Amino acid sequence: MFKTFTATMIAITLGAAAQAETWTLDGGNSHLAFGSIKKDELGEVHTFNGLSGTVSEEGNVAVEIDLTSVETNIDIRNERMIEHVFKDAATATLSAEIEMDALNALPVGGMTTIEVFGSLSLVGTELDVDTEMFVVRLSESQVMVTTNDIVFLNAIDAGINEGVTKLMELAELPSITRTSPVTMRLIFTTDDQKAEAAPITQKDRT
Repeated sequence: MFKTFTATMIAITLGAAAQAETWTLDGGNSHLAFGSIKKDELGEVHTFNGLSGTVSEEGNVAVEIDLTSVETNIDIRNERMIEHVFKDAATATLSAEIEMDALNALPVGGMTTIEVFGSLSLVGTELDVDTEMFVVRLSESQVMVTTNDIVFLNAIDAGINEGVTKLMELAELPSITRTSPVTMRLIFTTDDQKAEAAPITQKDRT
């Protein structure tokens, strides 16, 4: 069972603010990374630079990963990943339904861990997501969600094993790992928070 990427579950944490109606993923401050090992000894870290998503008032979570934004620090490898591993698909989607009331009591500065269930849609394959996320309420209008444990994506389960084999052949490598660790930091913000009352000035009293 694919335990994560997600990100999606992360959004669940957005329920932390009771007054918020909808939440939007702050892609610029969020981070999704995965690792690989080649030649049985050389570890590398790769990222996706394009993340977006929302959590609705009803608790419907949708997080999109721009697969064309993959960054492996080698241009030709980026191109090969897009073509052979992701099969020129534009995005992968994480989705879930969460109970918004469950986290409404989390105060600013409060922290908790939650078990999240959902699905990841990747190059025509649907993977179940079951992972524990760590949630921090940063402010009345901002929540951070991160992976709480090491999570793994298996290439065979994800339907990308043939693409990984093609990468190995093109790079003339003896091996590339077929299970990748995945980590993420997702920041969600809302503009729906009720504005705080402005202080009363002398002019207001007149």
